[in-house]
Amino acid sequence: MAGSKLYVGNLGYSVTNQDLEDLFSEYGEVRQINIIEGRGFGFVEMSNPSEAEKAKEALDGSNYKGLTLKVDEARPPRRRERGARPPRRRQGRDYRRY
Repeated sequence: MAGSKLYVGNLGYSVTNQDLEDLFSEYGEVRQINIIEGRGFGFVEMSNPSEAEKAKEALDGSNYKGLTLKVDEARPPRRRERGARPPRRRQGRDYRRY
């Protein structure tokens, strides 16, 4: 595994940073936790890639608070190219004032 940051999916909405700290600290030092509120996923950064790999192997597919966890190496955020979005199509009349 190249990185030490993990994606953790299928989290219950009641899961806290402390819950993930307790769960992942069995596999090494947890450096940072970021739960995306109301989305059911988050990120856990371990202190090094080998600890992240151990946590991934142990926890991916495991049952936590009644849900099956999805743990994988976090991917970097996608960058959008400027102008990549197609222009919006206008429907109906154009009511711009002059």
